[in-house]
Amino acid sequence: MRDGFLNIKKLEIHNKIRTNSFACLGLLLLLNFSVFNKGGIVDQVLELKDRRELFVDHYLIEKFQGVTIKKHIPVDEGPVFNFDKPWEGPFCGYVTIIKDNDIYRAYYRGSQGGKDGNNNEVTCYTESKDGIKWYKPNLRIHTIQGSKKNNVILANIAPVPHNFCPFLDNNPNAKPEQKYKGIGGTDKTGLLAYVSEDGINWKELQKEAVLKKGVFDSQNVAFWSESEKCYVCYFRIWSDGGFTAYKGFRSIGRSTSSDFINWSEPEAMTFGDTPLEHLYTQQTSPYFRAPHIYVAIGGRFMPGRQVLTEEQAKKLNVNPGYFKDCSDAFFMTSRGGNVYDRTFMEAFIRPGIGLDNWVSRSNYPALNVVQTTPTEMSIYVNQDYAQPSAHLHRYSLRLDGFTSLSAPYKGGEVLSKAFTFSGKELEINYSTSAVGELKFEIQDDNGKAIPGYTMDDSDTIIGDEISKIVTWKGNKDVKPLASKAVRLRIYMKDADLYSIKFNQD
Repeated sequence: MRDGFLNIKKLEIHNKIRTNSFACLGLLLLLNFSVFNKGGIVDQVLELKDRRELFVDHYLIEKFQGVTIKKHIPVDEGPVFNFDKPWEGPFCGYVTIIKDNDIYRAYYRGSQGGKDGNNNEVTCYTESKDGIKWYKPNLRIHTIQGSKKNNVILANIAPVPHNFCPFLDNNPNAKPEQKYKGIGGTDKTGLLAYVSEDGINWKELQKEAVLKKGVFDSQNVAFWSESEKCYVCYFRIWSDGGFTAYKGFRSIGRSTSSDFINWSEPEAMTFGDTPLEHLYTQQTSPYFRAPHIYVAIGGRFMPGRQVLTEEQAKKLNVNPGYFKDCSDAFFMTSRGGNVYDRTFMEAFIRPGIGLDNWVSRSNYPALNVVQTTPTEMSIYVNQDYAQPSAHLHRYSLRLDGFTSLSAPYKGGEVLSKAFTFSGKELEINYSTSAVGELKFEIQDDNGKAIPGYTMDDSDTIIGDEISKIVTWKGNKDVKPLASKAVRLRIYMKDADLYSIKFNQD
């Protein structure tokens, strides 16, 4: 077998975007492509710099041989807290989890039911020191049911608490008193903006809505994008009704802003050639270890797909209007722009054994994935919706462990696309069996192994580590290859590779 696979002969655009010249040019700029012409053939070279790359899509992959991209199943860690306060109730939802240094903060709607956006809806707050054990502080901000002993941070400003969604503003130019920002509202009001210095005491940014064009009947999310250098908002639209009408499938729109007040003309998100589905929530957010990759772990809604009988629903004490549909959690990603990658159409988290979660609007994931141990990250999910047992549930994965390059016992190889990098060493997050292994070769952009970095030079890697430095006969220094167009050829046997990163320091 000759070194590597066939050279790239044509420009490949991920997700099958329309191939007119302007769309191609926009996508190239978006994905940090460097394009050059060699002998009349246009090749592509990705710029990895020192970013961590996860294998959540085919962005980096040129060719597989006996290797697949595998989606991993989150581990059920059980309930973390119940929605059991008198002002919370079975219709609590639209949860946001924020890790701010050593404090974990949870925000969610408190609701006993009623029309969306009614004045009895409140925004509740819960805290944790580890993301596992949570407590509800008595904040004494609002009088609820005759007492200030409650965990309510927003009240009496309908419809904002219906779907209020905050974020920690990572914009380096953000004002200290606006360290936290949030949005909430419906199609009648538009999305109204609030700001906070501490994440607990909030005030209105301005009277007028900052975003007006959208349906907004969901959890609408916003964040500062490090990679796009702007604020980004993802919000509810409908596939056939667009930004105004409730027609077709529940879908997603996107808008951007430089100042969080003035936003671009909204555009509809695209999903490649995958079938349309009701994406009730999308929870798009930058992955904290690779913020140029937006992870969307949302709720997929299946209207009219009934599992429970009326008798079973009564036994569980499910609200009569909430057992004739079902939902699960999905996983998709984006690297910016109006493109989602749906490499995995299968459920990310299934409703599970028992009937409690085979009801309408259950299994909706909270916004944001957060690190909870040195090797683990957590995903939180609303469960037992419209029932007295409504609660927030926790699931875990290893760091970067949404997906992996995965090889069976008989082994296989992967060849990357051509790329440049910045750094002096190659770090990997990987796992093998006792019999498994990984080896790495660095090639030039023509597919020829670079002396000193060949497969024969590669030290065999065995084990299970979040961070491992690749070596070739004991040498870890790849700095001489920095800024040059190279490829990675990876041999794998009974192994998983979760991420790679070229380290600067």
